[in-house]
Order: sequence, then C-alpha cells, then structure tokens
Amino acid sequence: MEIGIGLPTMISGIAGRDLLSWARRAEELGFSSLGVLDRLMYDGYESLIALAGAAGATSRIRLATTILIAAYRGDRAVLAKQLASLDRLSEGRLVVGVAAGGRPDDYEACGTPYAGRGRRLDELLDGLRRSWEGTGDGPVPGPRWAKGGPPLLVGGHSATAMRRAADLADGWIAGGSSAKGYAELADRLRESWRAAGRPDRPRLVAIAYVALGRDARERAEHHLLDYYAFLGWKAEMAVRSVLTDAERLREFADGYRAAGCDELILFPCVPDPGQADLIADAVWR
Repeated sequence: MEIGIGLPTMISGIAGRDLLSWARRAEELGFSSLGVLDRLMYDGYESLIALAGAAGATSRIRLATTILIAAYRGDRAVLAKQLASLDRLSEGRLVVGVAAGGRPDDYEACGTPYAGRGRRLDELLDGLRRSWEGTGDGPVPGPRWAKGGPPLLVGGHSATAMRRAADLADGWIAGGSSAKGYAELADRLRESWRAAGRPDRPRLVAIAYVALGRDARERAEHHLLDYYAFLGWKAEMAVRSVLTDAERLREFADGYRAAGCDELILFPCVPDPGQADLIADAVWR
C-alpha cells in the first residue's frame, strides 16, 4: 500500500510558502501523492490553484484532488480545461478525485442548486472524459501526457456513489471509516464493479486525519471543530477519529493495507511542515 500526504490547504492562515515547503518535503520523504481537500466557503486555498503551485515545486509526486466538489463548478468546459492544464503542467501527475459533497453553502455561493447535484456530477464526469478524449463538443483538448485524461476516483459511501465509481471512474476514495468499515465498503464497491461488467480492478484509496507531536491533539481539535462546524455536534466524530499517536497510526495503516487499500492519504491537522517528517517516521520506522 502506498502512503500519500495531504497539503494543509484548509488550515486557516497557513502561508503559501509553507504549502510549497510541504510539497517539496513530501516528495523528498517519498510520499506517493499530495492530496487537497475542497471547500469554497472556508478560509482555505482553492484546490486546483494549490496543486498548480505544488506542481511547480515538485517533479515526481502525484497531485490528487481528494476530493473535488466538481458539481458546483458550473461550466464543464472550463473545468475540463483547468484539469487538462494542470495535468500538462505536472507532466501527467494529476489524479482527479470527485464527489457530490454535503455542504449546501458551497453550492449556494455559486448559484448552483444543491438538489440534483449527483445527476449533474454524472453528466459532468461523462463530459470530462469526452473532452479529454477529444470526442466532446467543446474546444478543450485532451491532456498531452495521458490518453483519455487523468485517472478518475469517485468518493462516497452510498450505493449511488459506488455505482457512479463503477460506471464512470477508475477507482474509489473514502474517508471517515475504521479499517473494518473500509473493508466492508470496499467489498460493496467491488460488487458494484462486477455488476457494471468491469473486467479491470478498481483502485481503492482512503484518507485520514493525523496530528503528531507536542500539543497535537489540542491543535487538531481546534482545527477540525472549526472546519466541520457546519455538522454541529457531529464535528466531534472527526476529532475522535484523528490519529495522534505514532503506534496507533502504524496500526491504522496496517489495517487499511489488510483491507485491500491501494493508497492511504494522511491529512495533517497541524500546519508545521515538520509534521511530514513525523508522519514519515511513524509509518516507515
């Protein structure tokens, strides 16, 4: 199983230079991917802009949207062009993870209806593929570095999300689960894959929150309670799930490896770039 790391783009106040330091350090340490979260109505960096900066600061590590709330980004042609450009800038390192999302305020800010977002996401993914393959109606060229466009992952735990992954994507991504829960969800995804008549094997990805070192739990709690405030009391669930002990992190990774996960992407809750070293020491000691 590969181990990726998240860029802390949603930690309020983090400087751009620190994000680029994160990206460079993550590549030096051997992480497989740099992931980014997506939230419009929050004090964080826009996902694709952040990955474009990381593309210029690195040369080998994959760049992944984990995940992009694509259905509120109204214009399919513009998004296809943005993603194709990012894939070219990074010389084929882009991985596009998408999901329908669960925050109405992001949709409202774009003037996009929250209702019907799943249907629009299906249409968007189909349109992105056709744009990248050069079979769509628009003027957007396909990426130079990968025939058919960058790999697509679909996020979500619902049967609809799994059907979407099997019909339109190359794999599936999930977060907020135990290793046992992830294994059960992965089995359901494989069933959806078989039902769709897919002869290939889905790529299975997961994300988790991590904070290591001095005062890590307190700092993680402060960040996550703010980021997930829209959930009300359920924000406490995110705090309880954060991995703040190196031994627990190793056990967690072992559980996901046994569950068949292909890549685990660990999102830091502390902005200090030194967190990348602490995470690397924990998972590869």
